[in-house]
Amino acid sequence: MTSKIQIPHELLPADGRFGSGPSLVRDDQIQRLVDGNTPRTHNLIMGTSHRQAPVKDTVAEIRDMLARLFSIPEGYEVVLGNGGSTAFWAVAVTSLIETRSAHATFGEFGNKFYDEAARAPFVSAPKRFDADPGKLAKVEITEGADVYAWPHHETSTGVVSDVERVTDSGLMVVDATSIAGGIEVDISQTDAYYFAPQKCFGSDGGIWFAILSPAAQERAEKLHKDSSRWMPQILDLSIAISNSVKNQTLNTPALATLLMMHAQLEWMLAIGGLEATAKRSRTSTSMVYEWAEKNEYATPFVRDPQLRSPVVATIDFEGIDAAEIASTLRHNGIVDVEPYRKLGRNQLRIGAFPSVEPDDVAALLKSIDYVIEQMQK
Repeated sequence: MTSKIQIPHELLPADGRFGSGPSLVRDDQIQRLVDGNTPRTHNLIMGTSHRQAPVKDTVAEIRDMLARLFSIPEGYEVVLGNGGSTAFWAVAVTSLIETRSAHATFGEFGNKFYDEAARAPFVSAPKRFDADPGKLAKVEITEGADVYAWPHHETSTGVVSDVERVTDSGLMVVDATSIAGGIEVDISQTDAYYFAPQKCFGSDGGIWFAILSPAAQERAEKLHKDSSRWMPQILDLSIAISNSVKNQTLNTPALATLLMMHAQLEWMLAIGGLEATAKRSRTSTSMVYEWAEKNEYATPFVRDPQLRSPVVATIDFEGIDAAEIASTLRHNGIVDVEPYRKLGRNQLRIGAFPSVEPDDVAALLKSIDYVIEQMQK
């Protein structure tokens, strides 16, 4: 049986986690949870009030580090709230879309945000611009649209998009959940650049972050004051903003998530910031794409090199069972390289977020070569 193949120890990566979400969590982040505090607070955080100084100081430092990591423009605000990116789609529908939105849908997350807007009874039917999996769709100027939304990156397909303003007459709302921190970006081209921290930031779920322009903040306040609009508190972006500037959230936040996020941001800034983290990921995925192009059984799923993700490499296989490769790798301690379930392709999906060591990616590829060689015997 293929699953009985034993990969020689010297070929194995030091860390076998290559998941696309959640991603590898560095040991230093786990140690932060064991310590239960941040270096400057020297007070235990886990199990304490989020309205008190130790937690609020931690939130303040996270907001400051994100502002520095992304070099946010004057007037922009780092905001956080309860829930993940799924929750933020609902927040955006209630608090950012005034009348109508236009969406680029070329993967799972873009589709889900569009669906949220399409179901909302208090806004007009949204416009969508579609592309087949592995290709890119871009939003176009749309009559009546005051929000233009698209993913910076789709983990489901491994496609990356540009971030640039479509028009000055609407808000640019960019889902960066699976790539924020792993690619350089000009935040001034966005009005809401939002993400959850379980990908490049190697943290856990339960919190969303959004970097908001003055225009987005003004829109949120305007819709908050509209008494005719459906606006639950947990989805009211203006409430999240007012809490964030006080370094807190409406409800108790996931404190473990905050501690891991804090540790990751310190590490990212220490190694050189966004330029350095983007380079680490690009180095890893470039190895995978080059390997696939030279391998007789493998081909990059995203054919256009300009659209290939720098953090998640999706590789199609022909003439060999990718599921068997993934099963054998898992048997040997190399995990989470299975394809996105809804695509249904004979494929591997390799997460190479900044926490993943490029040397481990090189070892992974050697391990895959070994498995294929043994499968062909």
